[in-house]
Parts: sequence; C-alpha cells; structure tokens
Amino acid sequence: MAALEAIGPGWCPLGWTVAWQRCFTLTRTHVQAGGPCPRAAGELVVQGEDLGAWAAAQRQGWDKLSPAQQWLLGSALGLEPAGPAERPAKLTANGKWALNLRAARQYHAREGHLRPARKHIERLDIDAEAVDIRLGTFLDNTRRRADKLTPERRAELGQLGMRW
Repeated sequence: MAALEAIGPGWCPLGWTVAWQRCFTLTRTHVQAGGPCPRAAGELVVQGEDLGAWAAAQRQGWDKLSPAQQWLLGSALGLEPAGPAERPAKLTANGKWALNLRAARQYHAREGHLRPARKHIERLDIDAEAVDIRLGTFLDNTRRRADKLTPERRAELGQLGMRW
C-alpha cells in the first residue's frame, strides 16, 4: 500500500478518463514546482494540453465530478467550484445560431467561400475570450436539416454561398 501511495492518490481511478488523469498530473506537477494553478483558457499549455481550459472546465462542472476528484482538485490544486457569478449563461437556440453564423461570416470573409472541412473549428474572439465554434459540423448538420430552417436563416447562409 505504501508503494501505491507513493505513486499518488489517483493511482487507480475508476471511471476517470486518461485525458483527465493526464491534465490533473500535468497541473499538479506545475503547482508542486511552485507555479500557480491556471484558471483560464490559454493561461498554461503543457505538452499540448491547455491546462487553464481544463481547470476552468473542472470548476464549471464540479457537480459532475466524483467526490474523490473534487478532493484531489481541492487538496492538490486549490481548486473550488465556480460560483454562480462565474458560471456562463446558457445560450438560447437563437444565441447559438448567432454564434455559428458569426463564425460562418468570419470564415467566409477570410477564405472567400463557405466550404470548410467537417472537422474545421473556427475561433471567435468574444469579449476578449477565445471561443471555438465547430463550424464544419454546424454547416454539415444544417445542410441535412435544411427543410426545417426558417427562410430567414436559409437566406443568411445563402448570402455566404452555402452549398445546399
């Protein structure tokens, strides 16, 4: 048991993804080396992992974590659940449409067409914060559900040269 404890308190997590364990370990190593725990996306990237975005996601999704994960995040990293004022407002369907349309317009203005790859992610700067929009997926799904779109929404995408 002593050998397992030497490995760390999360040596045998049941149901924890490898990605979660990796980000926790990288963040804990950074904090143990004297660095501050990252709080926002882009604040600390280690080995290709955005540890700031990961830490922020843990705080936002605190209630979905197991008690052991909550304990580890609190004791090893000093993280706590996000307060009500820190939780992002839920987007309405119209709000999501507006964000996706903004991403489509940005892509069209830069590329001159509206034919991104299915996995293309368009980054928007909103209130000094980067937001990733899965533009390729949005356009592909919209194409498949074209018969359910309002004429206004269809026209908005049509102005950008949407292939139906």
